[in-house]
Order: sequence, then C-alpha cells, then structure tokens
Amino acid sequence: MIGRIRGILVEKAPGQALVECAGLGYEVDIPYTTFFHLPETGDEVTLHTHFAVREDAQSLYGFASSLDRDLFRLLIKVNGVGPKLAVGILSGLDAQQFIRCVENRDSASLVKLPGVGKKTAERLLIEMADRIGQLEGQFVPTSPETTGVGQPGGQGPAGGPAATEEAEAALIALGYKPQEAAKAISKVAEEGMSSETLIRLALRNMIPA
Repeated sequence: MIGRIRGILVEKAPGQALVECAGLGYEVDIPYTTFFHLPETGDEVTLHTHFAVREDAQSLYGFASSLDRDLFRLLIKVNGVGPKLAVGILSGLDAQQFIRCVENRDSASLVKLPGVGKKTAERLLIEMADRIGQLEGQFVPTSPETTGVGQPGGQGPAGGPAATEEAEAALIALGYKPQEAAKAISKVAEEGMSSETLIRLALRNMIPA
C-alpha cells in the first residue's frame, strides 16, 4: 500500500497531479478540493494516498489531508460507491463539509453532486452515520469564514476566456452538464480570475456549505 507520496509537483490539472519522486513520475488522481491546495509546479508537495488495484487498472488517488484520504476509504465501502464517485463527492465537498452533511442528515446538498441521486444520498447518510466515528479526532470544526469548497493554493492562468473555458471544462469533467457548467461559471466570473478561483466559487454556489 502506498500511503503517502512526497516529491516535486511536475504538472497539475483539475483532477490529476504528476509528482516526481526518486526519479519516478507518479500520476495521481485527485479531487478538486485537493487541487486547490496544490503548490506551484516545481515546488515540493506531499499527498496522502490510496493505491487501488483492479483487474483492468492500477490507480493512485491523492488527497491534501489524511482526513480526506480516510473518508475516501470509507466512502468506497458504501454499496454503489466506487473510487470515481468517491472522488466526485470529495471534489464538491471536503471531508469536514461531508461529515457535517451526515451529522445534519443533509441529503439536499448531497444530491447536488454529479452522480449522487436521492437513493444514493440516503444510502450515504445511513451507512456513513455509523462509520464517521472512525474519523474521530481528525475532524476539526471550522468557522464560517473558512468553510467552502476548498481553499485556493497557487494561482492558475490569468483570467479571461481561457480561464473560463478551462473552468467550464473542469466542471463538465466532474459530471455537470455543459449548460449547468456555463451558467455556474458566468454567475461568479469577474475579470482577472484564475480558473482555480472560478471552479472553487462555482462549486461553492452549486453546493452551499
């Protein structure tokens, strides 16, 4: 099991990071909440990881915190929730926000996530209610000022059409319909915003904390 990786961040994009460690480049699948925490390329980065082996693929998933990684491991144990959906859930809600949804039985926020229907949301609330106790000691309550869909790390490209298009493409890759993505980005777009900021604010509006 590969539980953590530390190395130089060679490339980063919404959903994936390339980390060079001891001369090897590791492609790591990441949720958007982790993407917002990544440093600039060329800097050192540490990710808490989960190594998944299937008959047709081997995948390394990375997370900014051990809490996010441990929650991911609990999510993929839920019936009907695979790694892809678990990453999607943690792209829209970080671990602390998800835990609050479970504690408050907030299915409304869960069904706004791509791939999570009403039945899946109810299943998550029921099954995770008994499991989040395993995360005891890692959950740190946050103030309203620090809640939201991730916090930005390094800034991406300067704002403009390229940043807007990249942000829309990222939301579509997450599972939102093109019309939903375009509408969400247009609501928050301001001159000079990076694609990271656009994605973060759009997700925050689509899935309120």
